[in-house]
Amino acid sequence: MAKKSKKQQQSGGTPATVALTAAGVPFTVHSYDHDPAHPSYGEEAAEAMGVSPDRVFKTLVADVDGALTVAVVPVAGQLDLKGLAAAVGGKRAAMADPALAERTTGYVRGGISPLGQRKRLRTVLDDSAGRHETVCVSAGRRGLEVELSPADLAELTSAVLAPIGRT
Repeated sequence: MAKKSKKQQQSGGTPATVALTAAGVPFTVHSYDHDPAHPSYGEEAAEAMGVSPDRVFKTLVADVDGALTVAVVPVAGQLDLKGLAAAVGGKRAAMADPALAERTTGYVRGGISPLGQRKRLRTVLDDSAGRHETVCVSAGRRGLEVELSPADLAELTSAVLAPIGRT
């Protein structure tokens, strides 16, 4: 996997790619033409990159007992809200208001990255990520994905690994 140069970061990097570069983590950026009519941002990314939907993870923001929490799950499945709450020692989880998620993370819906968020939120990564050498997550805007090892993703986000995805 290639790292982007500093010059590339300054000219078009996102907070996610800037954070990866600053951490010295190897990653690959994948860009594609986003189709606003596509029904699923994550499935669109998997199709455009020719990657199994099991390796492409979506970033969702939920409210767990009043605290915003990031859930990173495969695009091929859904988020188990009860599992997410349990993973962080909470009782109840619900999807966060999209406008609040955008303001808090600094990203737009469909482009929310678990990396480089405006306000660092507690994060839970679905444990299925460990089955892959690399996974892809949003790089901070629609049509831009970053591929990195699940271990690096978990470390950089201080993520808890738990079974929070379901098919």
